[in-house]
Amino acid sequence: MKKIAIILPRFSRYGGVERFGYNLSAALASAGYKVDFICSRAEEEAPQGVQIINVGRYGVCRAGKLLWFVLAAEKQRKKGKYDLSISLGKSLNQDILRIGGGPLQSFWRLSQKAWPAGFGRSFKMFRRHTAMVNLLIRYIERRQSLSPCHIVCVSHRVKEWMLESHPELAGRKIDVVYNKPDLSLFSPPEASMRDASRAEYHLKNDDILISTATTNFALKGVSSLIKAIAQLPSNYHLHIAGGRNPSKYIKLAEQYKVVERVQFLGKVTDMPEFYGRSDIFVLPSFYDACSNSVLEALACGLPVISSRDNGSSYFLPTEQIIDDPSDYMALKDVILKTSEQKSTEQFVWPEDIVCGIEPYLKLVEDRLK
Repeated sequence: MKKIAIILPRFSRYGGVERFGYNLSAALASAGYKVDFICSRAEEEAPQGVQIINVGRYGVCRAGKLLWFVLAAEKQRKKGKYDLSISLGKSLNQDILRIGGGPLQSFWRLSQKAWPAGFGRSFKMFRRHTAMVNLLIRYIERRQSLSPCHIVCVSHRVKEWMLESHPELAGRKIDVVYNKPDLSLFSPPEASMRDASRAEYHLKNDDILISTATTNFALKGVSSLIKAIAQLPSNYHLHIAGGRNPSKYIKLAEQYKVVERVQFLGKVTDMPEFYGRSDIFVLPSFYDACSNSVLEALACGLPVISSRDNGSSYFLPTEQIIDDPSDYMALKDVILKTSEQKSTEQFVWPEDIVCGIEPYLKLVEDRLK
């Protein structure tokens, strides 16, 4: 039986890359491989056939903890004598590397726009460039780009960022495999379930509910959404899923006199219901490798608006892709136009786009041969 190692600091089903890692480990075990999941923290029971190798994560700062993990994971990778190793994040050596977040250099360049120009933004960038943990990450990214491993990006946008940040990759074969939501879980809701969910939040038939989901309100353009809501008719409402302190954004909603139309729901466990009661899903990201929430919302039958620097916008019509997430007036116009279209055409998952777990199983099979 072939032995495979998967390397990722957290073993969990909460979070995009964590959920992918969990599902990949289960799929590989079901395919007959012996799977070790090398992590520093396990928050779930392992699927049948998967063994958790918890190497811990010690240190007094982020850089120390990251350094501990990558060194301990590398020690376990050598000790385990695996036939194949798959890295889903930061690691020193691997056979297959899945780039799920994009390079740090691209993230810095695009994400800084989420904060107003001035001293605050400049100081934030200074701290980023001088932080020991980021110097370590840049070293690891450079080492990974120079290694002979097989690279897989989660979107075409991430592949573009990788080639921009690491010119040494030019000419290398880099695959693109998109995430794919569980279509048995994320699908258009039944009318009765939708009505019941909307009634719970006192939404009327003519109310338009805009939804968004994020744990990083600044990066994903929540400020722009609140400002856009203030420019829209009073029957437009905004629901925000994400477990983070929203006090700053509640004050912004108060300032724009829309606090009664904006609700922060915290961590939402039933996302299909969340999408099901919505009319439009909007994610004006300043930076997003490939938002799972956009794909889930599409699978639930929602029209979706997002930004060009979200890898998931590859699935959207051009008129529902915005260039500047901070331009809330332009965002307002796109929301109005999209809500007035009321298209009855359901989203069908494109068969010509490589996505999901199956391409990784095929890649593993080919590499082992």
